[in-house]
Amino acid sequence: MITLEEVLAGAGPGLLSVASAGPAPAVVTDLVVADVALDDVGGPGDLVLGIGLLGADAAGDLVDRAAERGAAAVVLPEAQAEDTRTRERARTHGLWLLAMPRAVSWVQLVWTLRAVVEWPGSGEGGADGGVATDLFAVADAVAAIIDAPVTIEDSQSRVLAYSRGQDSGDPARHSTIVGRRVPAPVLAHFRAQGVFRRLTTSGEPFFVAAEHDVRARFVFPVRAGEEWLGSIWAVVDRPVPVDRVAEVRRITAALAVHLLRLRAQADLARRSAEAELGRWLQEGRATTTLAPGPVLGAGPWRVVVLADLYGDDADPRRDVELWRSTLRRHGWSEPRLCLVQGRVHAVVAEDRAGAGTWAWLEGLVGDLHGVDPTYRAAAGEPVGTPEDLPRSQTQAMQAYAVLGADAVTTHEHTWARRILERATAAVAEAGASGPLAPVVEHDTAHRTAYVATLVAHLRWPGQPRRAAAELGVHPNTLRQRMARIEGLVAVDLSDPDARLALQLQASALARRPT
Repeated sequence: MITLEEVLAGAGPGLLSVASAGPAPAVVTDLVVADVALDDVGGPGDLVLGIGLLGADAAGDLVDRAAERGAAAVVLPEAQAEDTRTRERARTHGLWLLAMPRAVSWVQLVWTLRAVVEWPGSGEGGADGGVATDLFAVADAVAAIIDAPVTIEDSQSRVLAYSRGQDSGDPARHSTIVGRRVPAPVLAHFRAQGVFRRLTTSGEPFFVAAEHDVRARFVFPVRAGEEWLGSIWAVVDRPVPVDRVAEVRRITAALAVHLLRLRAQADLARRSAEAELGRWLQEGRATTTLAPGPVLGAGPWRVVVLADLYGDDADPRRDVELWRSTLRRHGWSEPRLCLVQGRVHAVVAEDRAGAGTWAWLEGLVGDLHGVDPTYRAAAGEPVGTPEDLPRSQTQAMQAYAVLGADAVTTHEHTWARRILERATAAVAEAGASGPLAPVVEHDTAHRTAYVATLVAHLRWPGQPRRAAAELGVHPNTLRQRMARIEGLVAVDLSDPDARLALQLQASALARRPT
């Protein structure tokens, strides 16, 4: 069983968009191609594909009949789904109506949706194994057509498959095969030549000339509609002839289906891991038989609360994706992220070095904060067992609450601030009572700043220069003010208990919004 939200996430915005939303959560049980002539328009929980419908009337009739059968949603070509009358009929029934963009083919969509819907019960090895085997066969087929060794890579420059005959490649190709991803220096080399800019903006194959010890490449983008999914890289000595380019381009259209399936399955696996991680953070245990190792990695761990980069009112899932892409770009290939109480959380290692550790994340967020102050993070204390993760998560939330304008902090470093926050919050309700009342009245009547002066004086006992610097006045001015304040406050300021109580009350009043 899978929700419609998970189907949309697995397919991605390049293949499906929402034309009219229905009630949530909608559960999808199967994928059905509608056959109106045979009155086969799906049943309860079905995702119904409206293939080959002629005109808005036929599309509207399908919406009516699918709703009567209890279908979860209907998918129509974009032009039909955006028709005002069709959308109104879907809204009337409370039925989800999804739109397939013009540049996407039904073949691509059906293969991808089938992979998504079947993923939770894919069985031993899942569907990935079959797709991976197919990709190696595709790589061999392309290599045979252009007589050159090739790799198939995703949009993150990870190697998905490679052909036989890689001995004729260069050192960069050999490093790519061994590491299963393109090495950073090689990426920088091709990026400087504008290769990735062309891949993201065009579907046309192109030749990349040799430079230094990197041999020439011929690159075939793999796209689904406007979305770049990956590419085929061939090590060549000269541009590929036009007739062979045409043959490979026909293969890339089919290859796009495979990459869509892989991406959909990877997205669902990631979302499942995120949900599992969220359970560990909130409950200290999983709700499935999944062991903590695959989800958490090796401990000890810290739980980290990451800032809302899009603002408090934005969808927090956008923050997750932005943090994920940021962390990946800086070296953490598989960030352990999830949402807890609407906030982005990360679980990082404590004792090791490198990407995915607290020391690494602390330095990264500090650097990012210098450019964009919205990047901030607060961490709980390190814990050694998954059952203690909720404690670290609670501590991280507490530390984040008093983070202020700082870039990063930890629970250990905020204990004083947190205690003062709680204490001042408790006494704030009392208002200007007791010996502080005359000082507040004087400030109100004469527009003085005696409460703030008292706070600075009590914060820096015996250090008038520090207290005066905090207020932005001369130390003599501070002394003159304190002489007047002592005439108003009917309490012995040499009494430690009185000083502490007065400081808490004055601090609470000073923090009140005016």
